[in-house]
Parts: sequence; structure tokens; C-alpha cells
Amino acid sequence: MQIDAGIITISDRAATGVYEDLAGPALKRAVEGYGWRAVFESLVPDEIAVIQRAIRQQIARGCKLVLTSGGTGVGPRDVTPEAVRAIASTELPGFGETMRRESLKLTKTAILSRSLAAVIGRTLIICLPGKPTAAVECLSFVADAVPHCLEVLRQAQTTC
Repeated sequence: MQIDAGIITISDRAATGVYEDLAGPALKRAVEGYGWRAVFESLVPDEIAVIQRAIRQQIARGCKLVLTSGGTGVGPRDVTPEAVRAIASTELPGFGETMRRESLKLTKTAILSRSLAAVIGRTLIICLPGKPTAAVECLSFVADAVPHCLEVLRQAQTTC
């Protein structure tokens, strides 16, 4: 199954040029390593409406998987989970649980993560941490479930 993925880096500082976006390129390499295609990338600030617009744009461009990086911590500007939940039809708690469980084996602060996955329409959204290595690691913990999830969503579309 060909998986077309979109990648959204969510960072006030990277969006304003304070520092270079490293998470987006790291996720692109990881996506390609799984044999998927990174077809659309964007960099946005930590603003709920802007995050939602970026997700909707990637869905409109045909992405069946959208990976976000950043905004999943406990800081006052970390609003990615709220942005996604507000437009999602279904949350998939097992993704976030798995990412936290496996990340705790690597760092004690993983318990602070609010990473999650949800479905918007027929697209799987996975919200990953902002640190490039953590984003790639968390994706690796759930990557095996992605093709099956997308196949179920595709089949649901053809039967509706």
C-alpha cells in the first residue's frame, strides 16, 4: 500500500526563523525509510487555528497520514492535542499510550508527553514530540500499525 504522508512541524521559534526546523527533515527521512512518501511539508506556529488549517490543507492535498511534530508537552503554548481533538472524529488512545510507554524506557520525562493519534475523515493524524530524535523514535513505536489503520479507513470509505 502506498502511503502519502504530510509532515507539519509546529514551533513558534522555527516558524519565525529563530532556529532551523530539524524535526520536519528527520521525520521525512523516517517516512521514506518506511517506504512511504512525504508529499507535503509545512512549518507553523503554536496556534490552534493555524495548526488545524495546516492539517486540513494536507488532507485536501491527498495525505492519508499526517504527522505533526511539536506542541505535545505541558508548556502554555503546547496546543497541538487540543487543535487535533477539536477537529477529529475519533481518537486512537493506543498510539499515545504506546509512544509514552516505549519512550519511558529511554527518558523519565516521557510521562509529560501528550502525544496522540486521531482520525479526521479518512486520514490518520499522529502527533509526535518536537525533539527530532523523540519524534522519529515515537513514530517507530507505532509505525507497524499505520498501514493496517489506513487500510481499515480506506475500506470504510468504499463501504460508506
